[in-house]
Amino acid sequence: MITRDELIAIGHFNKPHGVAGEISATIDVDIDVLRALSCLVSEIDGIYVPFFVNSLRPKTNDTVLLTIDGINSEMEASRLVNNDFFAIKREFSQESEEADADGYPLDYFIGFDLVDASGTRVGKIIDVNEQTENAIFIIGRDDDDEVMVPATDDLIVEFDLDKKIMVMDLPQGLLDLNK
Repeated sequence: MITRDELIAIGHFNKPHGVAGEISATIDVDIDVLRALSCLVSEIDGIYVPFFVNSLRPKTNDTVLLTIDGINSEMEASRLVNNDFFAIKREFSQESEEADADGYPLDYFIGFDLVDASGTRVGKIIDVNEQTENAIFIIGRDDDDEVMVPATDDLIVEFDLDKKIMVMDLPQGLLDLNK
């Protein structure tokens, strides 16, 4: 089963295009990155489901038209409208236009343990909020509480991709603001 921490958000399904199942999508990555993926993953009824792209063609700089295996009508395509779609991290190329943290999209760090510069574990990065002007890591604490930390390169000291650990130099008192 695919889990959220294995995925990177890369786009959004817009609306059906025509009656044969083609769908318009807004993408946050280069079209060549999209072409290199084995599938797109979208959340359907609470489960992450892979969708295999049969063809894609550019519409604008950030919009493409997709035909997806098994989706052959406007009605079937409409089930995807307004859903985000994701790439699987392990096959994602580092060519994202929205990359941060040394070329990795912020979603890449979901599932990483966050450690402060003194070596104390803060919690696990469970989500990234990019809806605000400054992106924010949502950190799940061991006490079932959540804290928010600015997702900025200025605070990131280092990260270990193999151990899935990010070290940040957090300003004193930042973690207490969420209490």
